[in-house]
Amino acid sequence: SHKHCHKHLCQTHFNPVVAKDTIYCPEFIKPCYLCLGYPVSIFFIVVNEFCERFSYYGMKAVLVLYFKYFIGWDNDLSTSIYHTFVALCYLSPILGAIIADSWLGKFKTIVYLSIVYTIGQVIMAISAVHDITDTNRDGLILIALGTGGIKPCVVAFGGDQFEEHQEKQRSTFFSIFYLFINAGSLLSTLITPILRGVCFPLAFGVPAALMVVALSKLQQFRSTGIYFDVQYLL
Repeated sequence: SHKHCHKHLCQTHFNPVVAKDTIYCPEFIKPCYLCLGYPVSIFFIVVNEFCERFSYYGMKAVLVLYFKYFIGWDNDLSTSIYHTFVALCYLSPILGAIIADSWLGKFKTIVYLSIVYTIGQVIMAISAVHDITDTNRDGLILIALGTGGIKPCVVAFGGDQFEEHQEKQRSTFFSIFYLFINAGSLLSTLITPILRGVCFPLAFGVPAALMVVALSKLQQFRSTGIYFDVQYLL
């Protein structure tokens, strides 16, 4: 029965002592779909993370050059805006964690903030065609909120997909997850400067396109419903 299944799933993810303090909240209780012994959901998560990291580091790799040589800001202003952007990227995870744990849950937080993130990347790509300084800053703020907001959610959401007895698979997932993070980061920092040599719109357009791909994969994943989303009560 649904009631029995719900109880089983909660107890496999949590110590029974703390299970009462958690909410297991998928839209429907579904069986765990496996591929090669792993939940199908983790393949979506890994691909999404690769695209997101490529998008972030690709845009970041040419950002100061964009400020100086496209917009025409001086070195001090370019450096200040860049470091402010990076600082916001690493402060916004606090906001993302609060939203996920107290309101939306991890998966919805990832989806909604990925939409914010994608809008920011598209704004940056458009601004590289038409120099609109205020729009550039708006795009950077959205990107910082998006990339930082999903940061505490994605890896934890991936870990939630495994049952308690799947410790080996969970450990392998984390290794593959961080491998794809580093692969996306490395490839983007190699490729994006080459694209910048052609034009800035292309250098920002490719990361934006990768973020659109990541968002489309999230929506495809969401439509399957084959995931566990656990929310802690604060």
